[in-house]
Amino acid sequence: MQEKWSIRLIRISAIFGIIGAFLGSHMAGAGSYAFRPIHAHILLVGWLSVFAWGVFYRIYKVRAKKMVAAHGWTAIIGSIGLTAGMWLQFMKPFDVNETFALIFYIVGGSVLLVSFVLFVLITFLIEKEGRR
Repeated sequence: MQEKWSIRLIRISAIFGIIGAFLGSHMAGAGSYAFRPIHAHILLVGWLSVFAWGVFYRIYKVRAKKMVAAHGWTAIIGSIGLTAGMWLQFMKPFDVNETFALIFYIVGGSVLLVSFVLFVLITFLIEKEGRR
């Protein structure tokens, strides 16, 4: 199960990486830095954190298997929710209701925060040998 979550997280991070690189390229080409906070969070949360979690699951064996799944889902939902919520809140596309955008942003960030807390707990639940 851990191996499955490892590759899932790494694949999701690769998608975030390409989106972040595209946004950076777009900002440079357009000469507008309106996407800067979204771009930064896509790369730091979506690419870097999710990738690191995927690698962690490849290297270490975790005793709490259900916690790995809970962490994986909160990582994916939270990173997508936070960054999409930021986009809705700051860029205001499609005339989205401001309250909806704010709630989407807050819920996404809160789910991501739960993901970080779960990961901290998981680091204390690795097998004694640590490595695979």
